[in-house]
Amino acid sequence: MSENAQHAHPGSDADGPGWTRAVKVLQDAAPITVPEGASAMTIHVEWEPGDPGTPPHRHSGPAFGYVLKGAVRFELEGEPERVVEAGGTFWEPGGDVIHYQDGNALPDARTEFVVTMMCAPGKPMLELVEEAELRSRAHLRAPRPAG
Repeated sequence: MSENAQHAHPGSDADGPGWTRAVKVLQDAAPITVPEGASAMTIHVEWEPGDPGTPPHRHSGPAFGYVLKGAVRFELEGEPERVVEAGGTFWEPGGDVIHYQDGNALPDARTEFVVTMMCAPGKPMLELVEEAELRSRAHLRAPRPAG
């Protein structure tokens, strides 16, 4: 295999062999840090209409998600809140970063997404953040939308 083929993204060669056209790159995140000895878990999440989702939390390693249906209200520490619609992706670097929101952005329809999370040995896959820590880090949260 040539060096270019090893580093090419599938789906990037419209005139190439079938395998290069069969895949569409949805997300390309770099750089990422995966804890040594990490484990990984892929889950399917279904939120009822308007469900706020998981309380503020963090992961010890990166997490990568794909919205199957509906729309996810997504917010990471230091980034503005955004809505990721069906067919869209999201990722978080893990470590110390707080994930504030992952709830259903739709008041009248279900939302479903798949997320793969990586976890350091001996750590929980997801760790909720205490109120006291949220208050002490409030200055790191992006400004909230008016409303």
